[in-house]
Amino acid sequence: MHLSAHTYFSLKYGTLSAEQLVKEAADAGIKTLTITDINNTSCSYAFYQACLKRGLKPVYGIDFRQMKEDGSTKVDQSDFLYLGIAKNEEGIRELNALLTKASLHKEPLPAVAPELENCFIVYRKIPKGIKMLRPNEFVGVRPTEVNKLYHSYLKDFQDKLVIYSPITFKDDDGWKTHKLLRCIDLNIVIGKLEPKHCANSSEFFYSPDKLTVLFSQYPKIIENTERLLSQCSFSMESSKRNNRLTFTGSVDDDATLLDKLAINGCVRRYGHRNRKAMERTKKELRVIKKLGFSPYFLITWDIIRYAHTAGYHHVGRGSGANSIVAYNLYITDVDPLELDLYFERFINPHRSSPPDFDIDFSWDERDDVTDYIFKRYGKEHTALLATYNTFKGKSIIRELGKVLGLPKADVDLIVNHPTATHKHHPYAKHIFKYGKLIEGFPNYLSIHAGGILISERPIHYHTALQMMPKGFPITHFDMYGAEDLHFHKYDVLSQRGLGHIKDAVTLIAQNQGKAVDIHNVRAIKEDTKVRQKLKEGHCIGCFYIESPAMRGLLNKLKCDNYIHLVAASSIIRPGVAKSGMMREYIQRSHDPESFTYIHPIFEKHLGETYGVMVYQEDVMKIVHHFAGLDLDESDVLRRIMTGKRKNSDTFRKLEEKYFRNCKERGYPDALSHEVWRQIASFSGYSFCKAHSASFAVESFQSLYLKTYYPLEFMVAVINNFGGFYRTENYVHEARMAGANIEAPCINHSDYLTDIQGSDIYIGFVHIADLEKKLAIRIVQERHDNGPYQSLQEFVSRINISKEQLEILIRISAFRFTGLNKYELMWEKNAVHNPTVKLAANPALFTSETDTFVLPQLEEGKHEQAFDEIELLGFPLCSPFELLKTKRKEDILANQMTNAVGKTVKMLGYYVTRKPVTTVNKKLMGFGTWLDRNGLYFDTTHFPSALAKYPFKGKGCYMITGKIVTDFGFPSMDVIKMEKLPYVSDERY
Repeated sequence: MHLSAHTYFSLKYGTLSAEQLVKEAADAGIKTLTITDINNTSCSYAFYQACLKRGLKPVYGIDFRQMKEDGSTKVDQSDFLYLGIAKNEEGIRELNALLTKASLHKEPLPAVAPELENCFIVYRKIPKGIKMLRPNEFVGVRPTEVNKLYHSYLKDFQDKLVIYSPITFKDDDGWKTHKLLRCIDLNIVIGKLEPKHCANSSEFFYSPDKLTVLFSQYPKIIENTERLLSQCSFSMESSKRNNRLTFTGSVDDDATLLDKLAINGCVRRYGHRNRKAMERTKKELRVIKKLGFSPYFLITWDIIRYAHTAGYHHVGRGSGANSIVAYNLYITDVDPLELDLYFERFINPHRSSPPDFDIDFSWDERDDVTDYIFKRYGKEHTALLATYNTFKGKSIIRELGKVLGLPKADVDLIVNHPTATHKHHPYAKHIFKYGKLIEGFPNYLSIHAGGILISERPIHYHTALQMMPKGFPITHFDMYGAEDLHFHKYDVLSQRGLGHIKDAVTLIAQNQGKAVDIHNVRAIKEDTKVRQKLKEGHCIGCFYIESPAMRGLLNKLKCDNYIHLVAASSIIRPGVAKSGMMREYIQRSHDPESFTYIHPIFEKHLGETYGVMVYQEDVMKIVHHFAGLDLDESDVLRRIMTGKRKNSDTFRKLEEKYFRNCKERGYPDALSHEVWRQIASFSGYSFCKAHSASFAVESFQSLYLKTYYPLEFMVAVINNFGGFYRTENYVHEARMAGANIEAPCINHSDYLTDIQGSDIYIGFVHIADLEKKLAIRIVQERHDNGPYQSLQEFVSRINISKEQLEILIRISAFRFTGLNKYELMWEKNAVHNPTVKLAANPALFTSETDTFVLPQLEEGKHEQAFDEIELLGFPLCSPFELLKTKRKEDILANQMTNAVGKTVKMLGYYVTRKPVTTVNKKLMGFGTWLDRNGLYFDTTHFPSALAKYPFKGKGCYMITGKIVTDFGFPSMDVIKMEKLPYVSDERY
């Protein structure tokens, strides 16, 4: 007899998971339960499954409440509109569509429910203006209201009354948790919480017998409620049939089209005589057809086809890149034959979901591709996936501390010193108690990085949708919910690296008149100069291989080819390093005879990687061949260990089977545990081999552009704002490659950084506090009416404030006039009058102005550099020129290999650092620097040295330490570090 129950997906309101809700309901003797989360359908399937497990009849509903202007939900009691309860799956569709419409169009939900043929509607009172309720509409009466019914107007409408006994919390702790959540939602302290902000304090579990007793005076109400629930059924199919079933409209036509595309593509990729490639293609096609994955491949191909017609570059990666069919369809550029990719690991008869395709586009092109998918496959069938942002650790403490009115200092103390209970505010114990209860609760829905669903039936049979600020709707369930329903997602992602490549190719055509074929990957991978740069680690700006750690790894491995780069792209991941196998891999690569395989299975299946588990499929290989788990079990275990479900029953059962099988095979316990340790320690972070291979292709493309067109490439990197380093370092790279770096100039600079021959003009976008609209207007006016002739003419053409004009003068944007900054500032006062509006058309004749004689004013030697530091964030001169005292270092970066074992002083300009916490919970760090000649070097700061000589921000440092080498890669173990002062700022 329960028509309403809330889970914690009634965001910042509910206190129970679906599993907890159903368990407590079953324990209370409830046989039928209706889920009605507030404007949310996130856990409908989890609720459905939990009910089936506990033997309850599930009913689907939504608690409709008013929305704020931004589309978020208002959940005060006064905001309640009605319950919608679905009779069947058509009712589910109607309810979801109603909620979706309000979210998508940012319009309020109707105060009176529209006609919903397959739903029941439950109000709290008869809506104003309604003379008669429809046959499917009722009014709910709370248990606490039943004794007041005799003098209510509702007593005359008993045929239209039902029991309204919502469930929101389990017990008193749940009630208190609910109130804390409401305070967090309303951003108020607990003392300002009013009853109207909360659920009714009676929203606990009532047993059916208790409700029968409470409503015994009104048997008609009980009868109405039971009849309503008896007419409802709720089932939600978990099947791959939820996905778009065909591309062409026919299963057979899909198979025929995929055969043609794949076989023709095989000939284009491999030529007419490659029997191995053709056999593998046909083998894959048979499996793809058998498993019903043809539409998945064809839809992905269609997305790529659209992108190509729009001139977009993409990278196809993910597990699907193991497929030769994907390679033949140009979904990926990874040759599975070249890399001996393990196809059966990704598509095998035991697998119910298709291989993953992660399709990367440039950050400024992805939204257009997404828009195409929505328009091509229909908004009724297409949606992005949600992610759940949950309450976590320190953020909960801060939120609850704020709710309880604690001063910030007290909250900081609790957060930073959680075990120092003797110093804590007395409320701390309550914060920890309720923080633990709230931890993991969903806070709000966000947008998945790129997962898109395309459904066979309208998406509203499965979920309501929520409009996001980017203009695309999301489902209410996340990727794990989609997985439970057997939805296949299409990952359409964005990354800045592709922007680097795309823009570099465009700039090369503009600046040099050359067309670069960046898709000739086979030739690029074999290019001698490119491979040499890779081996030396000269990769600043190049996708995935530019970080200090990666450059060091490439140097240590002497990596000079594609295959080794594929491995390096995976072993750099935290898991491999944590297991100790990254170092072991380097050692074995240098001396393949120096080790013994832990077991013959490792030699047979991991010989290419010297017995080290480097890729995700290595987990599956070892679990299958070493421990004898079935192929499908090995794949499930791999997927669990690379995801977030290590606490699941399935994982525990597979772990038990692993050790049981090892024992049956006679392995020593120590061997079994060591193999499991290696699997467990890195699998959560490892890449699949095809994924690494896709990254390596993009790395080679970037490195090719840097090798042959370094200036255009670095400008492209600067303009995409997404590299590992700051803009300053990419400007430095361009200068080292021969560029002449120019400060922003009103006659040469564009909004973004521009290249003209070997001159690179910093873009207006990099000037702090310069208004974007003004910068664009300056460029547009120059393009329309020619270069600016003087400061006076500039202000006559551009409407600009005094402050904005001063910024341009300070950055030396008017240096073409031949006047220094002081002279320009003086002239500004004479010619600039922002109160005079500009004419719509430029003056036909220029009027003469009085000439003023200015006293001789000269700029200080370093004034421009300090202005650049303030406005650009870095000087365009060498920072070493700004040192107050000219200090001399013992060695430069290129002399480190000759000073191994020696304690020396090095002069370095700070680039970046990486803080690391040791196993003893002490802080250490790694630093990266530029020397006086512009070359990089690296330092290690152990806890004792870092504590005594910490980093003190950007600038030049004198660093004393011992030069060490690791596999031929030199670095310094720091003993002492001193930040050096700059000269006095002459402007002040």
